[in-house]
Amino acid sequence: MPNRNWLFSILAIAGSLQVALPAAGQALLPYTLQVEVQELEENGIALVQDAVQLVRFEQYDQALPRAKLATQLAPNVFQSWFVLGSLYIQQQEFDQGLEVLQRALELAPEEAGIRFTLGSAYFQTEQYELALQHLEKGLELEPNSVEALFDLGNTHLMLGQYRDAIASYQMAFAQDAEFWPAINNVGLVKYEQGDITGAVEDWETALDIDPDAAEPKLAIAVALYTQGDTEKGLAMGEAALNLDPSYGEIEFLRKNLWGEKLLEDTRTFLSTPQMQAIVSR
Repeated sequence: MPNRNWLFSILAIAGSLQVALPAAGQALLPYTLQVEVQELEENGIALVQDAVQLVRFEQYDQALPRAKLATQLAPNVFQSWFVLGSLYIQQQEFDQGLEVLQRALELAPEEAGIRFTLGSAYFQTEQYELALQHLEKGLELEPNSVEALFDLGNTHLMLGQYRDAIASYQMAFAQDAEFWPAINNVGLVKYEQGDITGAVEDWETALDIDPDAAEPKLAIAVALYTQGDTEKGLAMGEAALNLDPSYGEIEFLRKNLWGEKLLEDTRTFLSTPQMQAIVSR
């Protein structure tokens, strides 16, 4: 299960918005112009804050023009570029988003949230080495970010670095014992390594945290069916797809980082008459 918690970084960074005042001894512009510039910047910051509030309510179409205008009124405030870039990424306009986020990074190279968002964007565009670079740099600045550790695990997984993937997921889970996607993805890695028993144990842990999570429920169903416990496997599979029918689609599972071995076993499982009847509904 990949993580796309870009809103977390937006809210964290937007909370630091403030107007920068001239340092002592700094040469000032003529008073009237200084006031006008400050007013423009304050208006830009207000627009950024408006955009963030709209994002909270998933009103992205209204947030985007405000964020664009904010970059014009407050071009030296990194939050305006960060929010705009994040909105572009959320709408999968990756080229524009990456360009704008790089501008934010130039203004604030030590802001971990910008690095994390760039890492997520590069992951979504399958540029895994660049994703790894930005996530690792961001974690140097903010080492306990659950979301970034999870994204790092996903990136290691896509690069075939299984040991590092498990380590990153376990660190994320250690930070938040309720964050079941991390232990769920440890199970995905173990299954590809041939450790089906270990994978099932991790998926059961995920279900203990969230009994209504369809993904670990279906994964356990496939594992049970593959190991010969067909009746229990089919029952769990039906329960999983009743929770979320999307998990009956192989391409959806692939996007959720299910590996080839697990996908192959899932194809066999979903091709049974019992599961076909459920999928067709």
